[in-house]
Amino acid sequence: MDLYDAINRRRDTRAEFTGEPIAPEVLERVLSAAHAAPSVGMSQPWDFVLVRDADRLERFHSHVATERDTFADTLSGERAETFSRIKIEGIRESGLGIVVGYDPTRGGPNVLGRHAIADAGLYSVVCAIQNLWLAATAEGLGVGWVSFYREEFLRDLVDMPEHVRPVAWLCVGPVADLPDVPDLERFGWRHRSPLAGVVHEESYAGPE
Repeated sequence: MDLYDAINRRRDTRAEFTGEPIAPEVLERVLSAAHAAPSVGMSQPWDFVLVRDADRLERFHSHVATERDTFADTLSGERAETFSRIKIEGIRESGLGIVVGYDPTRGGPNVLGRHAIADAGLYSVVCAIQNLWLAATAEGLGVGWVSFYREEFLRDLVDMPEHVRPVAWLCVGPVADLPDVPDLERFGWRHRSPLAGVVHEESYAGPE
């Protein structure tokens, strides 16, 4: 699979996990790809916590289910009906959660390139997540980014230090298949916008 195939094949995976374990050498390659991501000042401010314990997976699943209900309560009509059909996570089905953390102290007090944009370190962590996702896709694995959680709960669940921010819980594992159409598009929650609608020449308003 070449890079463009991986980019277009990548999906936010939920229902397709088989529950089979990932071969150690495959997981090593995927994590190495994440660790090779670009980072501001070469600070490499990420950490990866691998969660396989059934009790932790169940506790996180229960927390996410509560947050799902909280979001569902804000919806009505067609939005509520559409959301009711959407599966938002594969926490137990995947069997492996990778919690990605951001450590702003990594690289010392003077991170080259971060003095004007404090979030540059956070952006670096997101680059690592994208590398992991594309590498996993190339390896035939699925990845699902779970965002229905409170950061304080996840930090406590995996014993992250107070200064490390949990950025993502990624469900990772072998899948039966990856859907051709993303779930949110397939269920009618939202559709992709065309490239032409987000490209601007010279300025946001376009040429004068």
